[in-house]
Amino acid sequence: MSEPTFADFGVHPDICAALKDLGIVHPFPIQAMTLPVALGGHDIIGQAKTGTGKTLGFGIPILQRVATPTDAAYADLPKPGRPQALAVTPTRELAVQVARDLERAGARRGVRVLTVYGGRAYEPQVDALRKGVDVVVGTPGRLIDLAKQGHLDLSGARTVVLDEADEMLDLGFLPDVERILSMTPASRQTMLFSATMPGAVVALGRRYMSQPTHIRAVGDDQDDSKTVKAIEQFVYRAHAMDKVEMLSRILQARDRGLTMIFSRTKRTAARVADDLTERGFAAAAIHGDLGQGAREQAMRAFRHGKVDVLVATDVAARGIDVENVTHVINYQCPEDEKIYVHRIGRTGRAGNTGIAVTFVDWDDLPRWGLISKALDLGIPEPEETYSSSAQLYADLDIPEGTTGRLPKSSQTRAGLGAEQIEDLGETGKSSGRRGQGARGGHAPKRADSPPTRDSAPRSRTRRRTHGAAQGGGAA
Repeated sequence: MSEPTFADFGVHPDICAALKDLGIVHPFPIQAMTLPVALGGHDIIGQAKTGTGKTLGFGIPILQRVATPTDAAYADLPKPGRPQALAVTPTRELAVQVARDLERAGARRGVRVLTVYGGRAYEPQVDALRKGVDVVVGTPGRLIDLAKQGHLDLSGARTVVLDEADEMLDLGFLPDVERILSMTPASRQTMLFSATMPGAVVALGRRYMSQPTHIRAVGDDQDDSKTVKAIEQFVYRAHAMDKVEMLSRILQARDRGLTMIFSRTKRTAARVADDLTERGFAAAAIHGDLGQGAREQAMRAFRHGKVDVLVATDVAARGIDVENVTHVINYQCPEDEKIYVHRIGRTGRAGNTGIAVTFVDWDDLPRWGLISKALDLGIPEPEETYSSSAQLYADLDIPEGTTGRLPKSSQTRAGLGAEQIEDLGETGKSSGRRGQGARGGHAPKRADSPPTRDSAPRSRTRRRTHGAAQGGGAA
């Protein structure tokens, strides 16, 4: 029996054609489970981990239900040009990713998708809303701001999606989400997706949804602990002073592709990226202290392969979906098993294999023991390992004689210097660091560095004289 296609579920021909243009013909399991219910207009509570393809699971019903300016039904809308569908995400990166997928799938239908999030100027987003949009994808804070100012009217939103609801709960967005839902019609279709189902998320569904259908998607390559069998996992007890050296040697392993490194703090992410850059690697950092332009610059360079190492904090990395990530390295032990699963899930996607490496400090051994027990990893006490340990070389296929510095002959990537910051009116002052990057230029300023005065140069020059040393002043 042949695999079903999107057309078999009654998906609009233009959407099917757009998906085919993208090389997507057969729906993923979560999509096949979601589409019949969602296309029927029913509310859904979906439980699926990131990377399973749930974006199209709720995206296709959104694109199918909206009326575009070329449709005859568009003129019959109560308020033509006002958003007909809304997708709420916890992070800016996830909003950009969801909007990009919706734009591609709805390209042939002419669906107008707008992404709204903080860190960017209001004017372009307000102008787009005035011209008319069909679908809005955004983060809670900016959605509420635009609604309070009267620019965003959600009274015509017939479909509302809450993506990664558990992460919105973790980030404290639940009151904002409830406020947004109160701005939408009571007759809307609501779809809630979450990797886990804590009590607050279940209560949210019961309060704002009407007889929702529960859908839980677990792939064949996952067990109950949600760890992916395609990912080979290594855990080492590492000394803090030796971590960067170990990291540098791991990054020279054979067949290493794009690599993501996770840290718990913003300062650590910035410091590790700087250290790797100084050792010759094409590395970039993404964390909360960076402006939105710098974050998008780093992500664009990583997706295009101009940097092959991305150092990120957990919050900044939520929603990042990049193909061909071969290695994930936990520079610092995750807080709990959920964060561990989320981190290592950046690799081993779409049928590929991946490698996950975790460094555990002596102080983090109790925390790691709980993670290992919760996920049944069988590694309660990682073996003490150093950058010179033969085990490290053997486990990760590191060539003999590898040192902690990348040879100049291997320094071939362009780095962030080739990426220009897409300045779309970022709020606050301009970064003034266009073209600086991880290779071929100055390294990005660390998050914990003191402020500089480059943005406000003095209008006079000083000249030290002997008289100044005696209190005579400077000329």
